[in-house]
Amino acid sequence: MSMIHARTCHICEANCGLLVEVEGREILSIRGNPDHVLSRGHICPKGTAIADLQDDPDRLHKPVKKVDGQWQEIGWEQAYTEIAAKLVALKGQGAKPAIYAGNPGAHDYALSTQVGQLRRAIGLKNIYSASTLDQIPHHVVQYHMYGHVSLAAVPDIDRCQYLVIIGGNPMASNGSIWTVPDFRKRVKEMQARDGRLVVVDPRRTETARIADAHHFVKPGTDTALLIGILKSIFDSGLVDTSRVDALLDDSWSAIEPAVAGFDMDQLAAHCGISAATMQEMATQLAADQPAALYGRMGVSVCEFGTLNQWLIQIINIASGNLDRVGGTMVPQPALDTINLVGRGSVRTVDTVRGPMPSIMGELPTITFADEMLRDDEQRIRSLFVLTGNPVLSAPDGAKLDRALERLDLMVSFDMYVTATSRHADYILPPCGPLEKDHYPFFFGPLAIRNYASYSPAIFDMPDGEKADWEIVAELSLAIMAQDGQDLPNIRVPRDVLDNMLQSSPAGLTLAEVEAAPNGIDLGPLQPCMAERLRTENGKIHCAHPDFLAELQRFAASLDDEQPDVLRLIGRRHVRQNNSWLHNSKRLLKGPDRCTLMIHPDDAMARGLTDGGMATVTSRVNSVDIPVEVSDDVMPGVVSIPHGFGHGRKGVGLSVAREKPGVSINDLTDTERFDPLSGNAVLNAVAVTVARAEELVAAE
Repeated sequence: MSMIHARTCHICEANCGLLVEVEGREILSIRGNPDHVLSRGHICPKGTAIADLQDDPDRLHKPVKKVDGQWQEIGWEQAYTEIAAKLVALKGQGAKPAIYAGNPGAHDYALSTQVGQLRRAIGLKNIYSASTLDQIPHHVVQYHMYGHVSLAAVPDIDRCQYLVIIGGNPMASNGSIWTVPDFRKRVKEMQARDGRLVVVDPRRTETARIADAHHFVKPGTDTALLIGILKSIFDSGLVDTSRVDALLDDSWSAIEPAVAGFDMDQLAAHCGISAATMQEMATQLAADQPAALYGRMGVSVCEFGTLNQWLIQIINIASGNLDRVGGTMVPQPALDTINLVGRGSVRTVDTVRGPMPSIMGELPTITFADEMLRDDEQRIRSLFVLTGNPVLSAPDGAKLDRALERLDLMVSFDMYVTATSRHADYILPPCGPLEKDHYPFFFGPLAIRNYASYSPAIFDMPDGEKADWEIVAELSLAIMAQDGQDLPNIRVPRDVLDNMLQSSPAGLTLAEVEAAPNGIDLGPLQPCMAERLRTENGKIHCAHPDFLAELQRFAASLDDEQPDVLRLIGRRHVRQNNSWLHNSKRLLKGPDRCTLMIHPDDAMARGLTDGGMATVTSRVNSVDIPVEVSDDVMPGVVSIPHGFGHGRKGVGLSVAREKPGVSINDLTDTERFDPLSGNAVLNAVAVTVARAEELVAAE
């Protein structure tokens, strides 16, 4: 007899409610849950792919050890003992260890309760993570302005009348640093009440296609647009800070003079958006209507990413939309991590590249390969990779490939042999996704409604398999025992979760949340910034000196000559999620999506035809890729999707290898980064494009 289980999807930040029908251990169907309090029945193709992950024949089920270049299955105790002994021996030699944490771990609340234990066992204060590849500018701004790295104000789309999205594509991502499932329907509801969506992007994205207006912008120049909008608000006398006047510190007065000297025509020429359009956006944002400005990947992964995120916050304040119903507000989730964890940190650390930012104890991934390639006693010699694939997600993946080969010990916590884990000495695989419970630990505080939703495991765990948190906890204890450290008591994640729920203002117990399979709705977002601020003086710190200095650095750069080259940007399809869903047959079916998207004029100038092959070359590397001629990208811009490149030798993903594609991060460059956050620059990469040599030679 079949059974239907309500569950929250763990794949992306949207956390949609699912109905999973099973018979025994067979998954019969996965569909959207119409009664889920947040997602209202919405489901995207990624949700159905959970079945492919659960039943994937390529998935590892036991620890493997590399012996003479081949993988050999071993037992858990042998793996723990050997890894612990090798690590402690290396520590005795003074060898430097490291941890890299990937994106999937952020969707596993249980794993997050144990990472600190592994850091203590290894003896680490800092780690590397995927955060410095896409989102660290948000955290720097939130820390300096609001007093906590994770205190994020998100657009209240359900009551918004004018929403501007710059460099974001929620139709594909379902929101990012903004949990907004069922985005398309929510936009339609906004438009039905005479609201408008405006999208700014170098590509006509899926989100741009449903917008009321779309404006092309030159990649990497969004700073000029944001300054133009802010200056227009000031120059037109549209500033309205009445809702937050009592919360603004004295530095607010420094902002208008800081932007006053910019020339609107010069800003317009720099970004490719007219001064009149900037003025129109400013007027609408500051009109007598709830409005919001949201910027994501496109404005974060560039040289002025932190400055961009600060300007977005300032525009929302100046236009009267911060802490406003229908504007941007800070959620009050059932599990309130803002009250329960520390404020985070923003500091500077020494690296092989010199002083670099360290945010939340995370080191910039742009320095990762360099720290393994250096030739002194500070070289990283042992590495633990937690559910990450940086060879495909970090800049200059070929360089990282070389660096990983230099390690004396590499351990990957992964269910697959990937482009990264193929370098490991040991792979410790977790159980299947439906054998674990789930709670939106990190993404509840980013949701468009306040809610709680817990999903117990659907299947029992097979004998001999373990959850991620158990593997990390048990290995940590083995290392501590081998190293002579005092052994701590390991707290079961369910108990940690229950305690955190009860310690949050809503005061729910885990039992109460678990008894509500469709989730518990705690209501829409409400103005609450005064209570949520975590700065020492309870004020919004409007103009940190670093932001003002960066504004002046940008002003000086406006006079620089811009080389006449093509600029490379990434993209994501709704069927993709970084590099870790490409082994799903459901998601890979259909046309080849790893193509070079190029404007017809640029294709014609280079003799490129749709479906032909092109060679794309950056400062660090070249790749050959099929051409997709499309006016969905603006002239001067080319686009390659993120997450491909599974054709490397030794990758154990049989489905992904059918359409391996190329990695955009074989073209991006570790030498380019945002100086305030250390975030990698993955946008506006200068490239040349030509017909592939083999085609030219054949003619």
